[in-house]
Amino acid sequence: MTILLSTLNARYAHASLGLRYLLANMGPLQAETELQEFVIGAKTTEVVERLLARRPRIVGFGVYIWNVEETTRIVAMLKRVAPEVTIVLGGPEVSYETGEQEICRLADYVVTGWGDVTFPKLCAEILHGPKPLMKVHAGVQPPMAEIALPYSLYSAQDIAHRTIYVEASRGCPFKCEFCLSSLDKTAWPFPLDDFLAQLDVLYARGARLFKFVDRTFNLNVKTSQRIMQFFLDKLAANPDDPVYAHFELVPDHLPEALKETIARFPAGALQFEIGIQSFNPEVQALVSRKQNNEKAADNIRWLCTQSQAHLHVDLIAGLPGEDIASFARGFDQLVALGAHEIQFGILKRLRGTPIIRHTGPFQMVYDPYPPYTVLATSLIDFPTMQRLVRFARYWDLVANSGRFANTVRQLLGARPFENFMAFSDWIYTKTDATHRIALERLAKLVAEWLVMTGLTQEDAATLLASDYAGNVDGTHKSKAAAQPVAAPARQVRHLAA
Repeated sequence: MTILLSTLNARYAHASLGLRYLLANMGPLQAETELQEFVIGAKTTEVVERLLARRPRIVGFGVYIWNVEETTRIVAMLKRVAPEVTIVLGGPEVSYETGEQEICRLADYVVTGWGDVTFPKLCAEILHGPKPLMKVHAGVQPPMAEIALPYSLYSAQDIAHRTIYVEASRGCPFKCEFCLSSLDKTAWPFPLDDFLAQLDVLYARGARLFKFVDRTFNLNVKTSQRIMQFFLDKLAANPDDPVYAHFELVPDHLPEALKETIARFPAGALQFEIGIQSFNPEVQALVSRKQNNEKAADNIRWLCTQSQAHLHVDLIAGLPGEDIASFARGFDQLVALGAHEIQFGILKRLRGTPIIRHTGPFQMVYDPYPPYTVLATSLIDFPTMQRLVRFARYWDLVANSGRFANTVRQLLGARPFENFMAFSDWIYTKTDATHRIALERLAKLVAEWLVMTGLTQEDAATLLASDYAGNVDGTHKSKAAAQPVAAPARQVRHLAA
């Protein structure tokens, strides 16, 4: 084995689509190339030992915002114990500002951007000459039809236990300044017939959970409908063995034809991720985000009331020009629309994104270490930003978890953001923690807060029992009763990932 492709995934369930693309496009070198994935948190010495056990001449690392610090340590150790091994980096984290990064200094070569063509070419030159003189190689973007699709490289183990990532297109035509896709000129589709044929093979091999990583799945409605029809056909043929598909939607583009297709999906088969980010038109203009807020709201409302899709809607706190009051209004609006999950994120300064142009005018202060989260702005000071960080964490535990569906409505009342922020502040004073809060302890804290804010102990216990029938009141319930009302198993597995 000559070339080893490796990365540290955020979780075991996250199989690397990028590395599989590289392996699929290695050409004559594919027989000499292997893939070895790890999970963040692995011990550096053990990762290095396992990599070197394959006796590679080249190790290519996929570097992302979530793994760059640990990958830097791995590369540093590799260069000390096996300096003869050539290290090549690729991935979004090293595609920009390469001159400022320690990991790039340590490595032998860096491929920026698309690696499908450039990485195999670079490996051939390293192995057979002439040896490349430049350290940084800009990735060449080939015609989409020339890129070998990687789906046959998902193993039986991947299909059985991991999320199967797929993409019908790459790129994005929108220019939202906080997103790396803003640097794309447009979106480029893969040949649809070939793509659907690959999905069919995956399905035949047992794949039932498909996560599309396309930024703009519903940009071309005819393409969207053909892909969704693929899944509807599988559902019709095997209703007792359903598929589950996850798509990212443009929120203000949902024509009637697409609505009709979406409405045909049963519960537990479809999830949509929708990036609202902000409902403030002035903030949207500042970050070059074009969005018809009225249409977006109407579409979310329709999806919540007229379809059985699970809806995951994103908001970003800390955008330039947005204060707490503005963010709260957007949050309350999403709650009123009925989204099943509201993913409350804090702005991150991804390398290469144009958001950096607002740093001075809006006094944007970012953490210098990954994931480069905003710490303060001209409108939100550091202590308030930390309150928002805690709000986001407790929101995940209580609301997005689905464990307290009935209780959350009582917690939020008529002023969702204000009321949940008060709960968040209180629970932090009680626990001094945002992680490792056991479920039964969390349920007791929720019950205590309900009593403090006006419910009787009996009513609070009854409300909690309608969601979480665990040991809230000191009495032990059966193990079966302790389970909250659940979505279909495949959807639960996907949400957990």
